[in-house]
Amino acid sequence: MTEDKAHKSTVPTTTAENAILSVRGLKTRFKTRKGTVTAVEDINFDLKKDELLAVVGESGCGKSVTSLSIMRLIDEPPGKVTAESIMYKGTNLLDLSQEEMQKIRGSQISMIFQEPMNSLTPVIPIGKQISEVIQQHQKVSYKEARKRAVDMIKTVHIPEAEKRMYQYPHQISGGMCQRIMIATALACQPSILIADEPTTALDVTIQAQILKLIKELQQKFNTAVIFITHDMAVVAEIADRVLVMYGGRRVEEARVEDIFENPLHPYTRGLLGAIPTLGSLTGGPRRERLTEIPGIVPSPFNLPKGCYYSERCKYSTEKCEKEFPPFEEKKPGHWAACWLSEDIEGDKVGLTNGE
Repeated sequence: MTEDKAHKSTVPTTTAENAILSVRGLKTRFKTRKGTVTAVEDINFDLKKDELLAVVGESGCGKSVTSLSIMRLIDEPPGKVTAESIMYKGTNLLDLSQEEMQKIRGSQISMIFQEPMNSLTPVIPIGKQISEVIQQHQKVSYKEARKRAVDMIKTVHIPEAEKRMYQYPHQISGGMCQRIMIATALACQPSILIADEPTTALDVTIQAQILKLIKELQQKFNTAVIFITHDMAVVAEIADRVLVMYGGRRVEEARVEDIFENPLHPYTRGLLGAIPTLGSLTGGPRRERLTEIPGIVPSPFNLPKGCYYSERCKYSTEKCEKEFPPFEEKKPGHWAACWLSEDIEGDKVGLTNGE
């Protein structure tokens, strides 16, 4: 498969030579009753070994479609995934047959889905589900697979691992189900883990435990992680680098420190301004109210002519409304798609007082 050449952009950050995964020109479309719609376009990024890359944006920005496209889990038809390349350890995943791709999924690239209760099979014991993944990808006996499954349950800090092997998903809590999903995804010690909103629907305490667990296991298994989320507070906690998406495109990418200290895209600034501050609870400096991003993510059937964020952006100019900005390196290692990055740099409005 090859990418349509209409949208060509510079590739950011990491060089392909030291990347375990390199995505170039990813585009995903869907045929619908209303016509063909583009859900993801012009996605380029590199993922280094041992790195945790956070992919951030509101619902409908294309984060999950991007991850499913990389895993080749988009049904074709109605979907259609094209790209210049999706290189994993020197192999273009788009050139592989479905049988070859199945050997990579779960063993070398694993994924944690949003809803653990929907991802686990309700009529099969937890232990058997983990064991089957191990046996499918590794030549081990049933006994050895079950032993490894017990070890993985212990690894994700679930007590009474032997007992849990015989339980069904409905017999354990949502937090434990998410841990079982992590255990299943890491059972074969993959090189890459894609975590799609893994803390959704969990309470704050369990969220913190899951985030800590993912970081711990990333270091233990030497795994690169793509962490999909809409929560910037989570990003600050775990990410090494951040890719911000809007309307199915990249709008900013940089190290996590640079994103939080000096965001160069208005959308990123809006996301950061929506994070509650501790001062509101302790009596210290605080905003009177959180920043509000007006409007909603535009429909892929009715995208603005220029910058997709222009209709919601307080900095928007006539040029923004007419021309889509290129994704450019504004500072070393810091990329953004905005005509006004230099003008808004250093403007703390929306980050400090909620205006």
